[in-house]
Amino acid sequence: MPSDCISYQKSGYFSKLMNDYLEEKTNLKALYNRFPKLENFSEQLKEKRSNFPFKNREILVDSINKQYKNIETSETTSNNIKLLNEENTFTITTGHQLNLFTGPLYFLYKIISTINLCEQLNKEYPNQNFVPIYWMATEDHDFEEINHFWFKGKKISWQKESFGPVGRLPTEGLREVFEQFSSELGIGENATYLKDLFEKGYLEQSNLADATRFIANELFKEKGLVILDGDDKNLKQLFVPYAKEELVNQSSSEEVLKTNELLSEYKIQVNPREINLFYIEDNLRERIVFEDNIYKVLNTNYTFSESKILAELENHPEKFSPNVILRPLYQEVILPNLCYIGGGGELAYWLELKSNFEANHVTFPMLLLRNSVLIASQKQAEKADKLELTWADLFSKQQDLISNKTKDLSNFDIDFTSQKEHLKKQFEDLYAIAAKTDKSFVGAVKAQEVKQIKGLENLEKRLLKAEKRVLAEKLERITSLQDELFPKQSLQERKANFSEYYLEFGQKLMDKLFEELKPLENVFTIITI
Repeated sequence: MPSDCISYQKSGYFSKLMNDYLEEKTNLKALYNRFPKLENFSEQLKEKRSNFPFKNREILVDSINKQYKNIETSETTSNNIKLLNEENTFTITTGHQLNLFTGPLYFLYKIISTINLCEQLNKEYPNQNFVPIYWMATEDHDFEEINHFWFKGKKISWQKESFGPVGRLPTEGLREVFEQFSSELGIGENATYLKDLFEKGYLEQSNLADATRFIANELFKEKGLVILDGDDKNLKQLFVPYAKEELVNQSSSEEVLKTNELLSEYKIQVNPREINLFYIEDNLRERIVFEDNIYKVLNTNYTFSESKILAELENHPEKFSPNVILRPLYQEVILPNLCYIGGGGELAYWLELKSNFEANHVTFPMLLLRNSVLIASQKQAEKADKLELTWADLFSKQQDLISNKTKDLSNFDIDFTSQKEHLKKQFEDLYAIAAKTDKSFVGAVKAQEVKQIKGLENLEKRLLKAEKRVLAEKLERITSLQDELFPKQSLQERKANFSEYYLEFGQKLMDKLFEELKPLENVFTIITI
């Protein structure tokens, strides 16, 4: 089977909201600025240029240089950082949690989508510069979401307590996790590369933010990726006016709730709080609430009057952390950004936010669904060919796959549709007779029709079940292949770690991903290596 693709809508793994967004349904057009098409970037960059203060560039570049002070930077990345000081430079951004050992595969896909889009835009708009940004979610405090990863079906976890921003979490204690993973990797050139990468990342860097920056830089520095940590006092200073608005007027909640009314037919991804800010310290990230005319930090003794909390904001902006509702606004305030690349769940909450951006006079970015990928080995592709499976077959639900392949492989027709249609025609004659006699006879005819149709359906099910037993060996090979490609009946990219594939394919994996991922095509990419 050759490398191929399938539409997101036909893959069966995306929500109605995402499918409707990709189809540019009219009911969603008010919720985004411009759809991510190559020709739409021209107007987007004009709008962003007119709405982005130059002083923000200077502060951004200064902060990035400080964050990179202990990192060996490639010439390409260094040039991209310098370019951010120029008015004709714009960013394409993706963000991701600080998952242990890079977490699931789509960590790579997000970043590669971002880099590839920048390369495409640099060719299309040669008078502008486009820089790929990876925004590290260093201020998240849900350690349980990031403290583990899956490798060859095995869960590897870091057992530790953490309550504050995960980026500030010391890497002490990770040696045991590293040693466990190292033994799983085994030996060989690719295993040695991975061990060296993760050892330098997790055992030689002081905290999780530094470790993740090191690893992402090593993987993508030659492509010019710029890695940004928003947990930065000077960057937070740029956000002070917006945080002040949130504390005093709590306007974002009203704006988002207003937008959510337009999403009533979909699942709402996030709901706003009255105040969408946290208060953070090294081992603390708790919500700020306003009760009895006093600002309080939940689960602490911290309380502030309005004047005191505003003074705290001015003097210590680094102690104020936006939640999921305000983090996108913070990102777009500090970056000359044109487009955010994220997964379906991320874009679902971004679609709630446009009115809040407008209320704050900040340009709303284009929203692009990241590339999704299914990786298959040549051996797996050959198996699929022998089993006469298409990619569409393999993407289907397993029960549907088994039933459909049973019908395909059977020596006779298991579909009783024609018999049921023939039966219905016979009953049409009986209904004609019944119409001329007592009405009670019509009911008797109807009951008999239902009974006989039901009987045919039961026979169809029993025949299908019998054929499944006859074809059990071949069907088992089919389900086994699907289980390999879709672990636990979910997407490979949401479970497997990239190390599993790097072990087998090495740099060829990365080269193939850069070659095949086309961010603006909106298709689920299938790659055979």
